[in-house]
Amino acid sequence: MNRIDVPVGISDFKKIREGGYYYIDKTDLVRKLLMPKPAEVTLLTRPRRFGKTLGMSMLAHFFDIREDSRELFKGLKISENQELCEEWMNKYPVLLVSFKSVDGLKFEAAYAQLAYVMAELYKKYLYLLDSEKLNLFDKEFFSCVAAGKANPEAVKNSLCKLVQLMSVYYGKEVILLLDEYDVPVAKANTNGYYEQMLDMISGMLSTAMKDNTSLKFAIVTGCLRITKESIFTGLNNFTIDTISDRRYDEYFGFTHNEIKQLLRDSELEDKFELIQQWYDGYRFGDMDIYCPWDVLNYVNKAISQGVEKPENFWEHTSDNAVIEQFLDKAEFDVTEKFETLLTGSYIKETISENLTYKFITSSEANLWSLLYMTGYLTRVKPEAMEKGDNLEETQTALRIPNAEVMDIFRKSVVEWFNKKTSGSDRREFFEALWSFLYNLNIGNSEKEG
Repeated sequence: MNRIDVPVGISDFKKIREGGYYYIDKTDLVRKLLMPKPAEVTLLTRPRRFGKTLGMSMLAHFFDIREDSRELFKGLKISENQELCEEWMNKYPVLLVSFKSVDGLKFEAAYAQLAYVMAELYKKYLYLLDSEKLNLFDKEFFSCVAAGKANPEAVKNSLCKLVQLMSVYYGKEVILLLDEYDVPVAKANTNGYYEQMLDMISGMLSTAMKDNTSLKFAIVTGCLRITKESIFTGLNNFTIDTISDRRYDEYFGFTHNEIKQLLRDSELEDKFELIQQWYDGYRFGDMDIYCPWDVLNYVNKAISQGVEKPENFWEHTSDNAVIEQFLDKAEFDVTEKFETLLTGSYIKETISENLTYKFITSSEANLWSLLYMTGYLTRVKPEAMEKGDNLEETQTALRIPNAEVMDIFRKSVVEWFNKKTSGSDRREFFEALWSFLYNLNIGNSEKEG
């Protein structure tokens, strides 16, 4: 077996390239983002563990004026475009920041974490304080944020200010890369301080991205597309790419051809059907996509331990509470639809990709949309639908993408029933559970027949 080095858990592009790790080339994303010219702000939404952070790291190393990245990108797709590389590679100051660690049971704790993230970001640019291009007041503001002593208004303006100060220092516009922008808002919604965190995050993003002459362009990633009115108010040249769109469909996650090449290189060609059954099934734009987190974990175990049986790697990266949100909603009777999904069939629903966390559980349609946008459900190809079964204009056919997510659904249903029956008269719940599982078994039997 070929001992390729699989980069499990490594999301730093430079570390992967310099460390000799296996890399599936996604560098053509640079060209797609720049041609014919970049939008003021590009929002890319994908489910968790589909390579957003690695993609942002790759972009940072390509653009950053402080680096010489020719060796990092040597032999990769983007290096073939010499004219584009001459114009853009290492030509602009870059700010890369992630909000994925901003969390807390109360707003005060989450805000403290946000202030810490900005302080650590500022510390990466302490050399700005030595510049005569910055005035005394700018240096005082900078020092206050870096020391973690800034007040909330200063923190709200800190991202914008750093973009401006870097632009002054370099005499060039700045490229802003913001990863996992929606994590603080999602956590706030779960823990009951949504309005406070929304005000903070929307203030940070709007000041940094709206009418900021120091900004070249911004690229933002997240799991959900939060309504523009909630966070991105007033932005005009604003491009959004979700899992339904085609422009960037192949750049997050692995395609069939990339999987086949990976398995050839690792001498695991005989595992293709198994990997396809467990980790394929996602539909981004016009592409069939595999979850890279799962595939790389499986290949790594197969190489290092000789593992044959696939595992559910994705479920350990989240508490999968979104499924329980469905089951807990007494006003939504989704039992029959869950049974249909768990038999491997599909349902037809109206999907909205323009969501607001505050109202995400206010309707059944929003919850189906949430399951779709976060990767628990995927679109069904028209040719895979039953003959004569047509969609209404607003409908999307949805199914569980693969065996891994099917396993998560089944476990979540059983765990939900266990919680509901704990410490209470269990007879009614057991009858309901057995009825559910019986109907599910009948559905599977009919399908197999």
